[in-house]
Amino acid sequence: MLKIKTILMKKLMLSIAIVCSTVFFAGAQEIGLQLYSIRNEVKTDLKGSLEKVRKMGIRELEGGELYGMDILSYKKMLDQMGYKMVSIGVDYMELDKDLSPVIQKAKTLGATYVVCFWINHNGDAFGMKEVEEAAAKFNRAGKILKENGLQLCYHPHGFEFRPYGNGTLFDRLVEQTNPLYINYELDVYWAKQGCADPIALLKKYPERFLLMHLKDREHGTACNDTGRADEETNVVLGKGDVNIKAVMKAAKKTSVKHYFIEDESTRVMAQLPLSLQFLKSLR
Repeated sequence: MLKIKTILMKKLMLSIAIVCSTVFFAGAQEIGLQLYSIRNEVKTDLKGSLEKVRKMGIRELEGGELYGMDILSYKKMLDQMGYKMVSIGVDYMELDKDLSPVIQKAKTLGATYVVCFWINHNGDAFGMKEVEEAAAKFNRAGKILKENGLQLCYHPHGFEFRPYGNGTLFDRLVEQTNPLYINYELDVYWAKQGCADPIALLKKYPERFLLMHLKDREHGTACNDTGRADEETNVVLGKGDVNIKAVMKAAKKTSVKHYFIEDESTRVMAQLPLSLQFLKSLR
């Protein structure tokens, strides 16, 4: 009897250890996916592509596209697969309009964040005029979204890190936006590509980045402040020059709440499991 109890106790302890390990990996530092990563795959097989990603252990998503489906059917499919839509995108030009459709879409999909991914500007002409216009839009829209239980964030793409005064245009954007209504999503690749230091940004603004895009950049890639880059310079996390390990360490000391892998390369389905493996090795 004592031997049986001992065996059962060992099995119980093993089960608890497995559960705790799973919770630590999936709960304490959930890693999601920005659905733009599989934009090419979903064109031919939406459900199959989502199922493949889900089998990799990913549960959280950032997206907003409905891929031709009605929103309730799309939400039902995601629910059945065990997904949680954390954030959806909003076009910059929508921020001046009635935000009811955006609010309804976010709530129907179960999202709590609404992210603007681009500030419209003419060619490469981006300066204080555009910053001031964007700040006004973000403050207005963010207030309305906050009143409806949603958080607005902006995702820089590199041109915001152009020098201005004693800092950058991004510094001025942060200064002119109300943290009650608008915060930010740091894409560490685009920060690096924009000639900025993602770790320095996290340290400078520890309370303003609530979301993060994880992607790595091929060694030898030259930075620029245009917001443009070769998608094929997206490499497996840990293989590039962004220093993802140090980024994750710094991010843990900030207000970042959700992490999304975004791999814009054509190799995404092959690279995604390796990127997840790398992140898991950091825990």
